[in-house]
Amino acid sequence: MTNLPLGATIGILGGGQLGRMLSVAAARLGYKTHIFEPGTAPAADVAHAITTASYEDTAALTAFGQAVDVITYEFENIPTSALDTLEALAPIHPNRRALATSQDRITEKDFLTGLGLKTAPYANVESAADLEAAIAQLGTPSILKTRRFGYDGKGQLRLKDGDTGAAYAQMNDAPCVLEGFIDFSHEVSVIAARNADGQVSCFDPGENVHKDGILRSTTVPARLGASQRTDAVLMAAQILNALDYVGVMGLELFVTPQGLIVNEIAPRVHNSGHWTQNGCVIDQFEQHIRAITSLPLGDGQRYADVVMENLIGDDMDRLPDLLSAGNAALHLYGKAETKPGRKMGHVNRITPS
Repeated sequence: MTNLPLGATIGILGGGQLGRMLSVAAARLGYKTHIFEPGTAPAADVAHAITTASYEDTAALTAFGQAVDVITYEFENIPTSALDTLEALAPIHPNRRALATSQDRITEKDFLTGLGLKTAPYANVESAADLEAAIAQLGTPSILKTRRFGYDGKGQLRLKDGDTGAAYAQMNDAPCVLEGFIDFSHEVSVIAARNADGQVSCFDPGENVHKDGILRSTTVPARLGASQRTDAVLMAAQILNALDYVGVMGLELFVTPQGLIVNEIAPRVHNSGHWTQNGCVIDQFEQHIRAITSLPLGDGQRYADVVMENLIGDDMDRLPDLLSAGNAALHLYGKAETKPGRKMGHVNRITPS
């Protein structure tokens, strides 16, 4: 395919930190970005233009779509009606199928198992009676998750013996999925990219640590054997090709004695890929811009060992020490207010490999 000409405008749905870092990467490659965001937008500080409007504002969406040459997004939960409006005006990457697959956890798991990949055992839950039946099938401990709109530990509940109807009520009667217990040693993620010509490039798997449902750190290299690394990359490529995907995807995997099990996919640049900003010549954000503009993908080879740590809430009090550290690269998101549980930035600690 013909690449997007220099000076063209990339529309980004969402104005958070991922949109901000995508805008910086786009500018390095000679592109402009236009952010569409209903609320406060840290990405607006570095973008060429911003539209502040609701995703239900058809007139604003139309004007936005007419002002850009290609559209991408930094989060999954974009209303279908907004995509209906925009798709008629500019290409959207990654495509609607990838977005629809990841927006619903049951749809996602059905897709993954249909490819022959392993996931946690799961059951659909749309009532207290469904939950009782699912617990009888999968047992406890298990995890009850909303099918849609869950992130950073939100919309999730760990179930123990005896948890049934009351647990479902805590999910506000939203459609859910119950996931059975997985005996895993650790979680890893693969950041992978594919362009419209079918070229695929994957970064090294990173090892993730979560606390209270929020990613705290990613360490590269991850604890994986050579065959496990190969399997992780091949699984990512299989998913990208099955979705005819264009852009960067995050794939989270559980490492178990029985092999790698897919936790979830994210059709966008991913928090666990922030280490690439200081561990690779081409980071995940530039890789995404390259993919959606039909430029050749960059080499994802790693030249350093990296520990990425999210700076959450009061972690910002540590800035003086972090700024003084010789091997620490600081990335702040431009958020004015510090809140508990809020991602304010991240730091990459580098060790030459």
